[in-house]
Amino acid sequence: MTDEKLSYEQARTELAGVVERLEQGGGTLEESLALWERGERLADICQRWLDGARERIEAARAARADE
Repeated sequence: MTDEKLSYEQARTELAGVVERLEQGGGTLEESLALWERGERLADICQRWLDGARERIEAARAARADE
């Protein structure tokens, strides 16, 4: 599955796994950097989902206020 098709929950779950692996340590510097980069991409995906949800809520509130 491509990153663009990840749901919020999928991205969040994978991000939690990345954070856990980084916290455990023990990997090489290159492995840690790759995990960090993956974590950054996953965090961006989660943020986009949250921003989209916020926009939908604000639009719904605005529509109710206009009634």
